[in-house]
Amino acid sequence: MKLFSEQLVSELDKQLQDIHSKTDNPIHYAELAIKTLIPTFEKLKTEFLKHRFENKSEEINFFREIKPEFAAKLIYYNEIYNIETNKPFGSKKTFRKYYNLELIKLQSYYNENKEFYKYYRTGDKSLDNKYFIRGKHDLKHTLDSFYFQADSRFSTSHDYKVAKILANEKIKSYIENEISKLEQKEKKISNSTNTKTQKWTGSRVGLIELIYALHTEGVFNNGTSELKEVATFFETTFNIDLGQFNRAFLEIRARKSERTKFLNTLKEKLILRMEDADEN
Repeated sequence: MKLFSEQLVSELDKQLQDIHSKTDNPIHYAELAIKTLIPTFEKLKTEFLKHRFENKSEEINFFREIKPEFAAKLIYYNEIYNIETNKPFGSKKTFRKYYNLELIKLQSYYNENKEFYKYYRTGDKSLDNKYFIRGKHDLKHTLDSFYFQADSRFSTSHDYKVAKILANEKIKSYIENEISKLEQKEKKISNSTNTKTQKWTGSRVGLIELIYALHTEGVFNNGTSELKEVATFFETTFNIDLGQFNRAFLEIRARKSERTKFLNTLKEKLILRMEDADEN
């Protein structure tokens, strides 16, 4: 079982690395990762149900070390997907507040399971026969409601908690990194003191419409630039926060008339300017 799981996690890590190399969009890579993880987790379960443990120590090792490693990855990417798809539309201040609320949720889970965190992190194994042997649940040990819905053949009272601990640490790092990005972007904008810098004073939606048009035409780096890279460049250059520009694009697409309202206006005004210049 140990050899099988080591080979399986090695293959999984390679697949996840490949996903991250293709996109840095958290929604996209989380979705692809989940689609990869689900069948991998099923393979682990199928092999597990066929396996006969030689002793309790082997069973404990599986539920304390092996299964949580796989489950933690699934929990992590699922949470990243939920966090990013539920992120509100707004400014950097709104995003920072949202991310801080997510950190509070992680802290709450820690507070509710502080004793087990201590048990697991200190390497204590005195209660492993209760925590990581199937059918040994004890309501006094703060069980997650998930346990009562799980397959009892493939779950113990605390293997999910271990997976949550591992996943929450990565989620915390992800959120803190996103907050750091917001602060760096603000600092970069505030440090821009060049008097020749042009500030965008038109509508934000208009700029988003223009960005999508230019990106679609492939005018940046021979069409190799990612949309997010282009949007970040415009934000920095014109000192503007585009917020969730992909959601704004959905609103543009939903217009009943004049989907390309800003681009149409640009075209009309440029033609008028040319006509005025011709007359002079």
